Amino acid sequence: MVLHTIKEKLQELVRRLAASAQELHRVPSLTAAAMLAAVALVLNQFTIAVSQFLEIGFTFLAAGVCAFLFGPWMAGLMGIVTDLIGYFLRPNGGFFPGFTLNEFLLGFLYGCWLYKKPPSWRRTFAACLSAVLIINLFLTPLWLNMLYGQALFLSSTRLIKNALKLPLDASLLYLLLKALNRRKR
Repeated sequence: MVLHTIKEKLQELVRRLAASAQELHRVPSLTAAAMLAAVALVLNQFTIAVSQFLEIGFTFLAAGVCAFLFGPWMAGLMGIVTDLIGYFLRPNGGFFPGFTLNEFLLGFLYGCWLYKKPPSWRRTFAACLSAVLIINLFLTPLWLNMLYGQALFLSSTRLIKNALKLPLDASLLYLLLKALNRRKR
């Protein structure tokens, strides 16, 4: 019974991934994703640097909306584009492709959780939690360690920041998606 449920969930995910790939061929989807990328670049200008290794920003909202509307592939590609353009608009240290991968994964993870699903608090929280665990607490410290040679894995500052910011981010994204879903109907 459990294996059957897992199999059904995986088949549903594969169907949504295929539908998301089709969004890449639709001009309205590409246009809207480009506008969301512009919004992300504007939001990036308001990122708050807590320290050399820790920032608080709101670009995840644009990634979440893109993921909700167009799926993992479009949101992931939007993440790549916004990271590359954002680096030239507001460079913060040297360019490192690991952070570009982070931006792709953020959109992709959000899309896996949110695309073609009605907004729900649990799903939105799960999307944000998966991003925190994979990107913020694993990959980002790994990239910083590779760049600066410091053991930054799971620093107390990083854990506290993510623990405090996770419910706030999930709530903001959920409210935004819920409002967008009402307007979409």
